[in-house]
Amino acid sequence: MDITEALEHSQPGLVGRVRDAIRKHQLNQRSEQTYLHWITRFVLFHDLKDPEALANEDRQLFLDYLSARMRMSRARFNQASQALTFFYEDVLGKTPVINTGCAAA
Repeated sequence: MDITEALEHSQPGLVGRVRDAIRKHQLNQRSEQTYLHWITRFVLFHDLKDPEALANEDRQLFLDYLSARMRMSRARFNQASQALTFFYEDVLGKTPVINTGCAAA
């Protein structure tokens, strides 16, 4: 399953909404790829559930997983966190409450 298939499966039309928001903010193609990557990983982490049905705790669970279990760099963690913030604020119109602290060094 590729990026667009996973997002479309969780919510039809979601990829288009993400891309529209990215273009609205005049982000470059690399940012689009990065944001779609992290948004997709988030959706897959939660078994393709509709992202609008997920609570703040679900978003934090994903970030905690990335920080503690994946032991990724602070820069990559920040990319994921920014992508989710963009996704919830600019695509879904919600304000996430996310702890952006990273345990990675």
